[in-house]
Amino acid sequence: MSGIHQFVPMLHRFDAVGEHTRALRDQLAAQGVTTRIYTELPDPGTVDETRPYLAYEDEAEPGDVLVYQFATESVMARWLAARRECLVVNYHSVTPPRFFAPWNNGIARLQVESLYELAEIGPRADLGIAVSEFDAAELREAGCASTVVIPVANVATPPTSPDPVTAERLRRERDRRHQEDAGGARWLSVGRLAPNKGHHDAVAALFVARMTTDPGARLTLVGTPSEPNYAHALRHYVISLGLSGAVDFVSGIDDAQLSAYYGASDVLVMLSDHEGFGVPLVEAMARGVPVVAYDAGAVSEVLGDAGLLLTRKHPRHVVSALYRLLGDPAECERLMAKGRERVAGMDLANAGNRLVATVRALADKALAPGATGAAPS
Repeated sequence: MSGIHQFVPMLHRFDAVGEHTRALRDQLAAQGVTTRIYTELPDPGTVDETRPYLAYEDEAEPGDVLVYQFATESVMARWLAARRECLVVNYHSVTPPRFFAPWNNGIARLQVESLYELAEIGPRADLGIAVSEFDAAELREAGCASTVVIPVANVATPPTSPDPVTAERLRRERDRRHQEDAGGARWLSVGRLAPNKGHHDAVAALFVARMTTDPGARLTLVGTPSEPNYAHALRHYVISLGLSGAVDFVSGIDDAQLSAYYGASDVLVMLSDHEGFGVPLVEAMARGVPVVAYDAGAVSEVLGDAGLLLTRKHPRHVVSALYRLLGDPAECERLMAKGRERVAGMDLANAGNRLVATVRALADKALAPGATGAAPS
Protein backbone atom coordinates (compact mmCIF):
# COMPACT_ATOMS: atom_id res chain seq x y z
CA MET A 1 0.00 0.00 0.00
CA SER A 2 1.34 3.42 -0.94
CA GLY A 3 1.99 5.92 1.81
CA ILE A 4 3.28 9.33 2.76
CA HIS A 5 6.68 9.00 4.40
CA GLN A 6 8.88 11.62 6.04
CA PHE A 7 12.64 11.94 5.96
CA VAL A 8 14.51 14.00 8.52
CA PRO A 9 18.29 13.91 9.33
CA MET A 10 17.56 13.21 13.01
CA LEU A 11 14.28 13.18 14.89
CA HIS A 12 14.66 15.24 18.08
CA ARG A 13 12.12 15.75 20.85
CA PHE A 14 11.53 19.31 22.06
CA ASP A 15 12.83 20.63 18.74
CA ALA A 16 10.73 22.65 16.29
CA VAL A 17 11.50 20.47 13.26
CA GLY A 18 11.24 17.24 15.21
CA GLU A 19 7.92 18.08 16.81
CA HIS A 20 6.57 19.31 13.46
CA THR A 21 7.57 15.97 11.91
CA ARG A 22 5.95 13.97 14.68
CA ALA A 23 2.77 16.08 14.51
CA LEU A 24 2.47 15.46 10.76
CA ARG A 25 2.99 11.73 11.28
CA ASP A 26 0.25 11.63 13.90
CA GLN A 27 -2.15 13.57 11.66
CA LEU A 28 -1.50 11.24 8.75
CA ALA A 29 -1.88 8.12 10.88
CA ALA A 30 -5.14 9.43 12.35
CA GLN A 31 -6.51 9.66 8.81
CA GLY A 32 -5.52 6.08 8.04
CA VAL A 33 -2.51 6.94 5.90
CA THR A 34 0.45 4.57 5.90
CA THR A 35 3.30 6.68 7.19
CA ARG A 36 6.82 6.19 8.54
CA ILE A 37 9.68 8.46 9.57
CA TYR A 38 13.13 7.72 8.15
CA THR A 39 16.35 9.27 9.44
CA GLU A 40 19.99 9.43 8.49
CA LEU A 41 21.07 9.12 12.13
CA PRO A 42 19.08 7.74 15.07
CA ASP A 43 18.39 9.82 18.15
CA PRO A 44 18.34 7.75 21.38
CA GLY A 45 15.19 9.55 22.49
CA THR A 46 13.20 8.71 19.36
CA VAL A 47 14.92 5.62 17.93
CA ASP A 48 11.75 3.57 18.43
CA GLU A 49 9.85 5.98 16.16
CA THR A 50 12.19 5.93 13.16
CA ARG A 51 13.83 3.69 10.56
CA PRO A 52 17.15 4.06 8.69
CA TYR A 53 16.53 5.93 5.46
CA LEU A 54 18.19 3.26 3.28
CA ALA A 55 15.59 0.76 4.51
CA TYR A 56 13.09 2.64 2.37
CA GLU A 57 14.68 1.21 -0.78
CA ASP A 58 13.17 -2.19 0.09
CA GLU A 59 9.91 -0.74 1.42
CA ALA A 60 8.97 1.65 -1.40
CA GLU A 61 5.54 1.30 -2.97
CA PRO A 62 4.14 2.76 -6.21
CA GLY A 63 2.39 6.04 -5.52
CA ASP A 64 4.39 6.91 -2.39
CA VAL A 65 4.90 10.58 -1.55
CA LEU A 66 8.15 11.47 0.21
CA VAL A 67 8.32 14.50 2.48
CA TYR A 68 11.77 15.81 3.28
CA GLN A 69 12.00 17.97 6.40
CA PHE A 70 14.80 20.29 5.29
CA ALA A 71 16.68 22.30 7.90
CA THR A 72 20.31 21.20 7.70
CA GLU A 73 22.84 19.20 5.69
CA SER A 74 22.18 15.52 5.11
CA VAL A 75 23.20 12.83 2.62
CA MET A 76 19.49 12.17 2.25
CA ALA A 77 18.97 15.37 0.23
CA ARG A 78 20.80 14.17 -2.88
CA TRP A 79 19.56 10.61 -2.35
CA LEU A 80 15.97 11.86 -2.38
CA ALA A 81 16.60 14.15 -5.35
CA ALA A 82 17.71 11.12 -7.36
CA ARG A 83 14.56 9.10 -6.65
CA ARG A 84 11.44 9.03 -8.81
CA GLU A 85 8.72 9.31 -6.16
CA CYS A 86 6.64 12.44 -5.78
CA LEU A 87 8.77 14.68 -3.55
CA VAL A 88 7.76 17.41 -1.12
CA VAL A 89 10.35 19.66 0.51
CA ASN A 90 9.01 20.94 3.83
CA TYR A 91 11.46 23.78 4.40
CA HIS A 92 12.32 25.05 7.87
CA SER A 93 15.03 27.54 6.90
CA VAL A 94 18.80 27.14 6.93
CA THR A 95 20.66 29.29 9.42
CA PRO A 96 23.24 31.31 7.47
CA PRO A 97 26.73 29.84 8.02
CA ARG A 98 28.17 33.18 9.14
CA PHE A 99 26.47 32.83 12.52
CA PHE A 100 28.21 29.53 13.30
CA ALA A 101 31.60 30.21 11.70
CA PRO A 102 33.15 31.99 14.75
CA TRP A 103 32.02 29.20 17.06
CA ASN A 104 32.05 25.95 15.15
CA ASN A 105 33.60 25.78 11.72
CA GLY A 106 32.33 22.25 11.25
CA ILE A 107 28.70 23.33 11.60
CA ALA A 108 29.31 26.35 9.38
CA ARG A 109 30.66 24.09 6.64
CA LEU A 110 27.63 21.83 6.98
CA GLN A 111 25.34 24.83 6.59
CA VAL A 112 27.21 25.86 3.44
CA GLU A 113 26.72 22.34 2.12
CA SER A 114 23.02 22.43 2.98
CA LEU A 115 22.58 25.52 0.79
CA TYR A 116 24.11 23.61 -2.12
CA GLU A 117 21.75 20.73 -1.37
CA LEU A 118 18.78 23.07 -1.34
CA ALA A 119 19.73 24.36 -4.79
CA GLU A 120 19.88 20.74 -6.01
CA ILE A 121 16.70 19.40 -4.46
CA GLY A 122 14.61 22.56 -4.95
CA PRO A 123 14.11 22.20 -8.72
CA ARG A 124 13.44 18.46 -8.26
CA ALA A 125 10.63 18.96 -5.72
CA ASP A 126 7.04 18.63 -6.88
CA LEU A 127 6.07 21.01 -4.09
CA GLY A 128 7.82 23.16 -1.53
CA ILE A 129 6.07 23.81 1.77
CA ALA A 130 7.36 26.71 3.86
CA VAL A 131 6.36 27.73 7.36
CA SER A 132 6.55 31.42 6.41
CA GLU A 133 6.68 33.65 3.35
CA PHE A 134 10.26 34.44 4.37
CA ASP A 135 11.13 30.76 3.92
CA ALA A 136 9.02 30.44 0.77
CA ALA A 137 11.11 33.17 -0.85
CA GLU A 138 14.26 31.15 -0.12
CA LEU A 139 12.64 28.07 -1.65
CA ARG A 140 11.73 29.93 -4.82
CA GLU A 141 15.23 31.37 -5.06
CA ALA A 142 16.54 27.79 -4.85
CA GLY A 143 14.49 26.85 -7.91
CA CYS A 144 11.36 25.34 -6.35
CA ALA A 145 8.67 26.23 -8.87
CA SER A 146 5.61 25.44 -6.74
CA THR A 147 5.43 26.64 -3.14
CA VAL A 148 2.78 27.02 -0.47
CA VAL A 149 2.98 28.58 3.01
CA ILE A 150 1.56 26.55 5.91
CA PRO A 151 2.57 27.49 9.47
CA VAL A 152 4.15 24.96 11.80
CA ALA A 153 1.82 22.16 12.83
CA ASN A 154 3.10 21.58 16.36
CA VAL A 155 1.96 24.69 18.26
CA ALA A 156 -0.64 23.75 20.87
CA THR A 157 -3.90 25.67 20.43
CA PRO A 158 -5.29 26.45 22.91
CA PRO A 159 -2.03 26.58 24.88
CA THR A 160 -1.08 23.68 27.12
CA SER A 161 -2.10 24.26 30.73
CA PRO A 162 0.82 25.18 33.04
CA ASP A 163 2.37 22.42 35.10
CA PRO A 164 1.08 23.19 38.62
CA VAL A 165 4.25 22.08 40.41
CA THR A 166 6.48 24.29 38.24
CA ALA A 167 4.03 27.21 38.45
CA GLU A 168 3.93 27.01 42.23
CA ARG A 169 7.71 26.85 42.49
CA LEU A 170 8.10 29.92 40.29
CA ARG A 171 5.43 31.77 42.32
CA ARG A 172 7.24 31.03 45.59
CA GLU A 173 10.53 32.19 44.12
CA ARG A 174 9.01 35.50 43.06
CA ASP A 175 7.36 36.00 46.45
CA ARG A 176 10.69 35.36 48.15
CA ARG A 177 12.47 37.94 45.99
CA HIS A 178 9.80 40.52 46.73
CA GLN A 179 10.21 39.89 50.44
CA GLU A 180 13.94 40.46 50.01
CA ASP A 181 13.15 43.70 48.15
CA ALA A 182 14.72 42.22 45.03
CA GLY A 183 11.60 42.01 42.90
CA GLY A 184 11.90 43.11 39.30
CA ALA A 185 10.68 42.35 35.81
CA ARG A 186 10.93 38.73 34.75
CA TRP A 187 12.31 38.39 31.22
CA LEU A 188 11.96 35.19 29.24
CA SER A 189 13.88 34.10 26.14
CA VAL A 190 12.98 30.80 24.46
CA GLY A 191 15.06 29.08 21.79
CA ARG A 192 17.96 26.68 21.47
CA LEU A 193 21.30 28.03 22.64
CA ALA A 194 22.79 28.80 19.23
CA PRO A 195 24.65 31.89 17.97
CA ASN A 196 21.85 33.14 15.72
CA LYS A 197 19.34 33.21 18.58
CA GLY A 198 20.91 36.31 20.11
CA HIS A 199 20.74 35.18 23.74
CA HIS A 200 23.98 37.07 24.39
CA ASP A 201 22.19 40.27 23.35
CA ALA A 202 19.45 39.56 25.88
CA VAL A 203 22.08 39.02 28.59
CA ALA A 204 23.79 42.32 27.68
CA ALA A 205 20.46 44.14 27.85
CA LEU A 206 19.71 42.57 31.23
CA PHE A 207 23.05 43.84 32.55
CA VAL A 208 22.19 47.38 31.45
CA ALA A 209 18.71 47.12 32.94
CA ARG A 210 20.01 46.01 36.33
CA MET A 211 22.64 48.76 36.35
CA THR A 212 20.25 51.54 35.35
CA THR A 213 16.53 50.84 35.45
CA ASP A 214 15.56 47.67 37.26
CA PRO A 215 18.11 46.21 39.74
CA GLY A 216 15.89 43.21 40.36
CA ALA A 217 15.35 42.22 36.73
CA ARG A 218 15.87 38.54 35.94
CA LEU A 219 16.20 36.54 32.75
CA THR A 220 15.26 32.91 32.12
CA LEU A 221 16.79 31.28 29.04
CA VAL A 222 14.81 28.21 27.98
CA GLY A 223 16.49 26.15 25.30
CA THR A 224 18.68 23.17 24.50
CA PRO A 225 22.43 23.91 24.14
CA SER A 226 22.68 23.04 20.45
CA GLU A 227 26.16 24.48 19.89
CA PRO A 228 28.46 23.61 22.84
CA ASN A 229 31.06 26.34 22.31
CA TYR A 230 28.45 29.09 22.18
CA ALA A 231 26.50 27.64 25.11
CA HIS A 232 29.68 27.48 27.22
CA ALA A 233 30.67 31.03 26.24
CA LEU A 234 27.18 32.27 27.06
CA ARG A 235 27.38 30.86 30.58
CA HIS A 236 30.86 32.35 31.02
CA TYR A 237 29.55 35.71 29.76
CA VAL A 238 26.79 35.64 32.39
CA ILE A 239 29.37 34.95 35.11
CA SER A 240 31.76 37.65 33.88
CA LEU A 241 28.97 40.24 34.07
CA GLY A 242 28.13 39.22 37.63
CA LEU A 243 24.71 37.93 36.58
CA SER A 244 24.94 34.36 37.87
CA GLY A 245 22.12 34.98 40.32
CA ALA A 246 19.97 36.78 37.79
CA VAL A 247 20.02 34.43 34.81
CA ASP A 248 18.52 30.94 34.84
CA PHE A 249 19.33 28.32 32.19
CA VAL A 250 16.51 25.83 31.64
CA SER A 251 16.36 22.91 29.19
CA GLY A 252 14.69 19.54 28.72
CA ILE A 253 11.22 20.63 29.88
CA ASP A 254 7.86 19.58 28.49
CA ASP A 255 5.07 21.78 27.14
CA ALA A 256 3.28 22.07 30.48
CA GLN A 257 6.45 23.18 32.26
CA LEU A 258 7.22 25.65 29.48
CA SER A 259 3.71 27.02 29.82
CA ALA A 260 4.39 27.64 33.51
CA TYR A 261 7.48 29.69 32.61
CA TYR A 262 5.45 31.81 30.21
CA GLY A 263 2.85 32.34 32.90
CA ALA A 264 5.51 33.48 35.37
CA SER A 265 7.11 35.98 32.97
CA ASP A 266 6.41 39.66 32.37
CA VAL A 267 7.83 39.84 28.85
CA LEU A 268 9.25 37.65 26.09
CA VAL A 269 12.53 39.07 24.81
CA MET A 270 13.45 37.65 21.41
CA LEU A 271 16.59 39.12 19.86
CA SER A 272 17.31 36.43 17.29
CA ASP A 273 19.20 37.41 14.13
CA HIS A 274 17.56 34.77 11.96
CA GLU A 275 14.12 33.20 12.30
CA GLY A 276 12.29 31.17 9.70
CA PHE A 277 9.11 31.34 11.80
CA GLY A 278 9.47 31.96 15.53
CA VAL A 279 7.34 29.55 17.56
CA PRO A 280 8.02 31.41 20.87
CA LEU A 281 6.31 34.49 19.39
CA VAL A 282 3.11 32.49 18.90
CA GLU A 283 3.41 30.83 22.30
CA ALA A 284 3.78 34.20 24.03
CA MET A 285 0.93 35.84 22.10
CA ALA A 286 -1.39 32.91 22.83
CA ARG A 287 -0.62 33.17 26.56
CA GLY A 288 -0.96 36.94 26.83
CA VAL A 289 2.73 37.68 27.41
CA PRO A 290 3.98 40.99 25.93
CA VAL A 291 6.65 40.56 23.25
CA VAL A 292 9.75 42.63 22.53
CA ALA A 293 11.49 41.27 19.45
CA TYR A 294 14.21 42.19 16.98
CA ASP A 295 12.92 42.54 13.43
CA ALA A 296 14.81 39.76 11.62
CA GLY A 297 13.75 37.00 9.25
CA ALA A 298 10.10 36.07 9.63
CA VAL A 299 9.64 37.82 12.99
CA SER A 300 7.63 40.76 11.65
CA GLU A 301 5.60 38.40 9.46
CA VAL A 302 4.56 36.32 12.49
CA LEU A 303 4.30 39.06 15.11
CA GLY A 304 2.78 41.82 12.98
CA ASP A 305 1.60 44.71 15.14
CA ALA A 306 0.97 42.51 18.18
CA GLY A 307 4.31 43.23 19.82
CA LEU A 308 7.14 45.72 20.02
CA LEU A 309 9.47 45.33 17.02
CA LEU A 310 13.00 46.65 17.33
CA THR A 311 15.07 47.76 14.35
CA ARG A 312 18.28 47.70 16.39
CA LYS A 313 19.33 45.87 19.53
CA HIS A 314 21.94 47.93 21.28
CA PRO A 315 21.45 47.03 24.97
CA ARG A 316 20.40 50.56 25.98
CA HIS A 317 17.90 50.71 23.13
CA VAL A 318 16.42 47.33 24.11
CA VAL A 319 16.11 48.36 27.76
CA SER A 320 14.57 51.74 26.94
CA ALA A 321 11.96 50.18 24.65
CA LEU A 322 11.20 47.29 26.97
CA TYR A 323 10.60 49.41 30.07
CA ARG A 324 8.65 52.00 28.12
CA LEU A 325 6.31 49.16 27.22
CA LEU A 326 6.18 47.59 30.69
CA GLY A 327 5.57 51.03 32.17
CA ASP A 328 2.43 51.46 30.06
CA PRO A 329 -0.15 48.89 31.25
CA ALA A 330 -2.73 50.08 28.72
CA GLU A 331 -0.31 49.51 25.83
CA CYS A 332 0.61 46.08 27.21
CA GLU A 333 -3.07 45.14 27.34
CA ARG A 334 -3.61 46.42 23.81
CA LEU A 335 -0.72 44.39 22.43
CA MET A 336 -1.73 41.28 24.36
CA ALA A 337 -5.27 41.53 22.95
CA LYS A 338 -3.86 41.94 19.45
CA GLY A 339 -1.61 38.96 20.04
CA ARG A 340 -4.53 36.69 20.92
CA GLU A 341 -6.42 37.93 17.86
CA ARG A 342 -3.40 37.32 15.66
CA VAL A 343 -2.92 33.74 16.87
CA ALA A 344 -6.62 33.04 16.31
CA GLY A 345 -6.31 34.42 12.77
CA MET A 346 -3.42 32.07 12.00
CA ASP A 347 -5.78 29.11 12.38
CA LEU A 348 -2.90 27.05 13.76
CA ALA A 349 -5.25 24.39 15.05
CA ASN A 350 -6.00 23.58 11.43
CA ALA A 351 -2.40 23.82 10.18
CA GLY A 352 -1.88 20.10 10.52
CA ASN A 353 -5.04 19.35 8.54
CA ARG A 354 -3.99 21.80 5.82
CA LEU A 355 -0.58 20.19 5.64
CA VAL A 356 -2.06 16.71 5.42
CA ALA A 357 -4.61 17.76 2.79
CA THR A 358 -1.90 19.36 0.67
CA VAL A 359 0.34 16.31 0.79
CA ARG A 360 -2.55 13.87 0.28
CA ALA A 361 -3.58 15.77 -2.85
CA LEU A 362 -0.13 15.05 -4.26
CA ALA A 363 -0.47 11.41 -3.21
CA ASP A 364 -3.75 11.12 -5.11
CA LYS A 365 -2.09 12.66 -8.15
CA ALA A 366 0.82 10.22 -7.89
CA LEU A 367 -1.62 7.29 -7.95
CA ALA A 368 -3.53 8.61 -10.97
CA PRO A 369 -3.23 6.62 -14.22
CA GLY A 370 -0.09 7.60 -16.09
CA ALA A 371 1.57 9.16 -13.05
CA THR A 372 5.35 8.86 -12.84
CA GLY A 373 5.58 8.67 -9.06
CA ALA A 374 6.36 4.97 -8.88
CA ALA A 375 9.15 3.33 -7.04
CA PRO A 376 12.24 2.75 -9.16
CA SER A 377 12.79 -0.80 -10.29
